[in-house]
Amino acid sequence: MPRKKTTTPAIARVARENLGFESLRPGQEEAVTAILDGHDALVVQPTGSGKSAIYQIAGFLIDGVTVIVSPLIALQKDQVDSISDQSLPKAVAVNSTQPVSQLRERLAAIERGEFEYIFLAPEQLRKPETVEDLKAANPSLFVVDEAHCISEWGHDFRPDYLRMGRIVEELGHPRVLALTATATPAVRDEIVARLGMQRPKIFVRGFDRPNIFLRVDNFKTAGEKCEALVHRTRWAEKPGIIYTATRKAAEAIRQALAAERIESLYYHGGMKAKERHAVQEQFMSGAAEVIVATNAFGMGVDKPDIRFVYHHDPSDSLDAYYQEIGRAGRDGNPAEAVLFFRGADIGAQSYKAGSGKIDQGLLRQLSTRMGDDPAQLARELGISRRKLTTALQRIEDARAAGAHDSAQIAQDAAEDQEKRRHARRERLEKMRDYAEAAGCRREFLLRYLGEDFTGPCGSCDRCEADQGVRREVV
Repeated sequence: MPRKKTTTPAIARVARENLGFESLRPGQEEAVTAILDGHDALVVQPTGSGKSAIYQIAGFLIDGVTVIVSPLIALQKDQVDSISDQSLPKAVAVNSTQPVSQLRERLAAIERGEFEYIFLAPEQLRKPETVEDLKAANPSLFVVDEAHCISEWGHDFRPDYLRMGRIVEELGHPRVLALTATATPAVRDEIVARLGMQRPKIFVRGFDRPNIFLRVDNFKTAGEKCEALVHRTRWAEKPGIIYTATRKAAEAIRQALAAERIESLYYHGGMKAKERHAVQEQFMSGAAEVIVATNAFGMGVDKPDIRFVYHHDPSDSLDAYYQEIGRAGRDGNPAEAVLFFRGADIGAQSYKAGSGKIDQGLLRQLSTRMGDDPAQLARELGISRRKLTTALQRIEDARAAGAHDSAQIAQDAAEDQEKRRHARRERLEKMRDYAEAAGCRREFLLRYLGEDFTGPCGSCDRCEADQGVRREVV
């Protein structure tokens, strides 16, 4: 794909004149330059560091449209609105909330080249007609936002993201930009491999959030833990988030808070989309100070003044835990992340992490029906689309590794799936290791994420105890 002659001053000029930036933030110019030089790029930077500006500037400077895959409709809307407020070419979102007539009209306009920035959810790329319209638009840059969703080793995994590598190839492999706020070295490797990134440049900026105080409180019984959580929430500076592992626990915590006259909202993935949107809007607007939620809440939440993130239950992995506590203190002011921990909690989570076994018979049957319509196939076999997508990916991985006949493909796919189930349990055990760590918690967490950090940090309960200082707890 041809590109306009671009220099560093041109990047700075677009940032200033079109985006209204006085200067570029650390990492932005390097990433844009890599894309303009023809590289694929993976950018791992904290939320709020300006990752979206990278594709806005690069897309402006490269001939051809920019396709952005974003998992949440709310995120798409925010980005379209942001681009509309700037001196940038037109942007459009294509998603399931739009009437069929409007979808067709927008896809036709995309094919005619009327838009520069095109936002889609990964589910939209299941549709062959959508992919064909994108091919006709001849994209020059393919952006995968929240790219950790492509990795089963990270958090917020979404099977629909597994198709992104094939979509990139169908589109003629435009330059690829993957963006995420957090990714361990293993997750980075999988993102690069799954997307088939070519000559990738990888940019990783520091994960440390020193303004967030890290703490773990240990309990013997569930009742003691709940009582302590409610007590700490009552006296904590607000607003804040309380995470639970299940919907049932979220409801129980909300009721316990209500009994102490602490008003809170309730959020989980089983709620209707309109209900979830209304709850999120209430919290974001400041109409409510506490939200009790499962991990369904959080992606796309950029509320700068969150003062605490409490975990009633451990997260599925340290990757997820870091992402969740990172929603606190984005304004740079002091915040705290507290894990309310019982050893028995890991056992309960481990049972859930060990689920997802796929029968070899099912895998063998699927290996002969790879071209069938996925929705119809899922209905016929009586399995969820998520399970079907995961099974099909295991089969594709087995074939790519050299398996040929259906029996060998099924066996290799089943073994791979078992390894992944085991890895999920190991990642959960890392949560136990964090909770029981004798040394600096920040060192433990950042080293897990691949950052070379040596404590003491002076901003966790372990370092505080070593220094003979203790925070006053009401």
